[in-house]
Amino acid sequence: MISVVEALAKVAAGFKPLGFETISIDQALGRALAEDIASKITHPPVAVSSMDGYAVRAEDVQTVPCELIQIGVSQAGSGFTGIVGARQTARIFTGAPLPKAADAVVMQENTETVGTRIRVLESVAPNKFVRPAGLDFKTGDVLLHKGQVLSARDIGLLASMNVPWIVVHRKPRVAIMSTGDELVMPGEPVGPDQIINSNTLACAGYITAMGGEPVNLGIARDTEQSLRDTLAGAKRADLLITIGGASVGDYDLVQSVMREQGLELGFYKIAMRPGKPLIFGQLQDVPVLGLPGNPVSAGVTTALFVKMAMDIMLGLGDNQTQLESVALGVDLSANDQRQDYLRARLVAGENSEPTALPFSRQDSAMMARFADADCLIVRAPFAKEIKKGDLVSVLRLNFGRVGF
Repeated sequence: MISVVEALAKVAAGFKPLGFETISIDQALGRALAEDIASKITHPPVAVSSMDGYAVRAEDVQTVPCELIQIGVSQAGSGFTGIVGARQTARIFTGAPLPKAADAVVMQENTETVGTRIRVLESVAPNKFVRPAGLDFKTGDVLLHKGQVLSARDIGLLASMNVPWIVVHRKPRVAIMSTGDELVMPGEPVGPDQIINSNTLACAGYITAMGGEPVNLGIARDTEQSLRDTLAGAKRADLLITIGGASVGDYDLVQSVMREQGLELGFYKIAMRPGKPLIFGQLQDVPVLGLPGNPVSAGVTTALFVKMAMDIMLGLGDNQTQLESVALGVDLSANDQRQDYLRARLVAGENSEPTALPFSRQDSAMMARFADADCLIVRAPFAKEIKKGDLVSVLRLNFGRVGF
């Protein structure tokens, strides 16, 4: 049995960034950039108005009220091509190009009009209500960077930069195989000795949220032949996840069948709770993570080990699992030799600071509690007892990476 730190190091060493592919930006949400992106244009390309009003020469409206003559109209997509001379003005709308010789805009609310005669009621300084060319960015400005996970706002920025195609890390294809005669899919008849296979669907959701492409291999029954047949579907995967069948027992055949097919075992059993019976190895060319069958154990090991593997394959490095310190909401007794991951809620404590409140029961089969948890309280092996209000390390349960 190895420590969590050792296990994480072994998993990190077993993966590398995947290759690249070019995609349209309308498919870019949540993808990781493989290179820096520079703008192809200047934005705005010319000086434009930030208000509806009248383009003027600021020197003509320093003494108000004053009267100007309108000589044209500038609209977005159809600018006025003439020159604004002394005591002249052009009607202008938000986003429209500023006419030549004009250097400011008077808001329409500060004017009175009679035909082409425009009475200006308030003076403006040069560049008032004018967005200069390049205010946002200029051609060649690097605005998005290698390794960045793209949000919806980033996609809008790419479009504004006139970048229609980008190079990203390929999505990892993750094959998922659940094992056990006791498993049935949701909606199927459930016998007295059977349970619903929630792990496959949860794991597929985790993989999708982390930027991967799940491939459901189905349920392998507790026979060697069923395991062989199901494992055949993982040959082109970037990662194989097996769920269940990892513990010692008469029907736990996963290890033996994979060894028969050339499994190189990296480790088996970690000093952690939940998640002790975790397998890591290499099955021919495919890395394998064998998760425990209990749904909470599968979820916790996914948050630690699968997430690290996904981050590395997506070119994000191996340091994405960040712990943070928060106050503890109850007393906790001393820990034993296994690293604990306690399911907890984050609640508002003193001064509205977040406080971690662990659930009173931590059974690894209690999926409802896991779904209700915000975080995991991480307790090192042989940690001493701690009191309410002491600081603890927590890992937020946030499998997704895409921000708004």
